[in-house]
Amino acid sequence: MDTSELQKIKQRYNIVGNSDGLNHALDVALQVAPTDLSVLIIGESGVGKEIIPRVIHDKSPRRREKYFAINCGSIPEGTIDSELFGHEKGSFTGAIGESEGYFGIANKGTIFLDEVGELPIQTQARLLRVLETGEYIRVGGTEIRKTDVRIVAATNVNMRKAVSEGRFREDLYYRLNTIPIQMPALRERGDDILLLFRLFAMQMAEKYRLPKISLSDEAKQIMLKYKWPGNVRQLKNITEQMSVLSREREIDAQTLTQFIPRDEESTQLATIQKDGKDDHSYASERELLYKILYELRGNVSDLRREMNSLRKQLDEARQLGGTGGYVSPVQPNTQVAPVSSVSPVSSVSPVPSVSSVPSVSPVSSVPPITDLDELQHIRQEIATGGMRGTYKPEAEDAEIEEIKEENENLNLSDLSKQMIEKALERNNGNRKKAAEELGISDRTLYRKINKYKL
Repeated sequence: MDTSELQKIKQRYNIVGNSDGLNHALDVALQVAPTDLSVLIIGESGVGKEIIPRVIHDKSPRRREKYFAINCGSIPEGTIDSELFGHEKGSFTGAIGESEGYFGIANKGTIFLDEVGELPIQTQARLLRVLETGEYIRVGGTEIRKTDVRIVAATNVNMRKAVSEGRFREDLYYRLNTIPIQMPALRERGDDILLLFRLFAMQMAEKYRLPKISLSDEAKQIMLKYKWPGNVRQLKNITEQMSVLSREREIDAQTLTQFIPRDEESTQLATIQKDGKDDHSYASERELLYKILYELRGNVSDLRREMNSLRKQLDEARQLGGTGGYVSPVQPNTQVAPVSSVSPVSSVSPVPSVSSVPSVSPVSSVPPITDLDELQHIRQEIATGGMRGTYKPEAEDAEIEEIKEENENLNLSDLSKQMIEKALERNNGNRKKAAEELGISDRTLYRKINKYKL
C-alpha cells in the first residue's frame, strides 16, 4: 500500500479518514483501476460507495471517456431497459424518437450502476449479455449492437441472500463480483467519526458564516460509541442540525443526546415517543382479538347445543301427539297430523277444532282415545260438520290462521320456558344440574332464566 498515493487520492476527492478499512478499499480500487475487470462495491447505505467508481475511472485508461453514474433503484421498472440499452422509434407509447441508451453513449467509457440489486430479472439477463459479449439490442429493435463499456456496480443488500431467494441471477452476481470491494461502515472507522464531524462543522461555518461548533470530551465519547445506522450521511445531517439549532457552540453530552438516540448501543434511528409512553404495541390488540374469538366460539357451541336440545324436544312432542290422537301444535304454522291412520270420510287428514286443543304444555302427555265408539262418534261429527273447526279443503288457510291466533302461547319460547321450569323442578332448583339435563351451558341457562323471569 502506497501511503503517499493514498493521501493524494484523499485530498483530490475530499476523503476524510485513516481507518484500515477505508485505506484497504482505496488501495484495491487503485490496483484494479488499470484493468477492465468488473467491480462490485459492497457496503451499507450512506458509507460513500460512490467515491470508489470515480477513483477507478479516473485512474483507468478510460479516464478521457465518458462516465455515467446510474441509480438503478430510481428508474421505473417499465423504462429501465430503455434507459440502459436505448429504444427504437415507436417501440412503446411516448417513444417519439430513437434513443442510444447509456450503453450506447458510454461506449469506451465507464458506467457505475448504483443499487444494482434493484434491477428487474429481465434487465439482469440483458446486462449479463453485455458483460459477457458486449452485445445488446435496443427495446423494440432487432439489430445487434456492440459496446465496450466497463461496469462498476454497488449494492447495499446481501447479494448472496438475494441469489438464494431468486431475486438476483447467480451468474450475473459472479460476473459483477470479479473484484469485490468492501466499504466499511462508519461505526467501524473509529476516530474517523470525529474527523468527519470537524469537516462538516467547518463546511457549515464557512457556507452560512456561523461560529464553528465543537464537541466536549463526553460528547466525543458518545459520538464514538453510537452505531450510526445512517453512516456518513447521518453524521453530516446531525452536524448540520447542531450547527444551526444549537445556541451553544460547544456541544456537550446533554445537547448531543437531543439530536441522536439515548441508547448508545442502538443501531436504529431515534423514534419519537408521545407523552413519554412506549411505542405502540399490537400485543394487547392481538390478545383482545383472541378473547373475542374464544368467546364467539363458546357462544356458537352453546347455540348448537341449544338447537339440538330444542330439536329433540320437538321430536318428542310430535311422537307424543301422534300416539294421543293428535299432534300438539308446537308451531302455529305446522299442519296437524290426522286423528287416525284410517279415515273413511276423506283422504285428507282432518284438523281438530280449536276448542279441542288443550292449552297445556306440548310436552305433557294427552290421554289416548281408546274407546272405538267414541272414536267413531268423533269421525261422524267431523264428517257432518257438527264440531267447531270442521275441516274444509277450501278453507284450509283460514283454519290454520285461526289455530295460530288462538294458540300463540304454544310456541317455541313457551316450550323452552316450560322445559326449563320442569328441569329446575326435577333438580330442586339446582341450575347446574338442570343445565346438564337440558344439554346447555350454565351461562345460557342463566340468560334464559332472566329472559323468562323464572
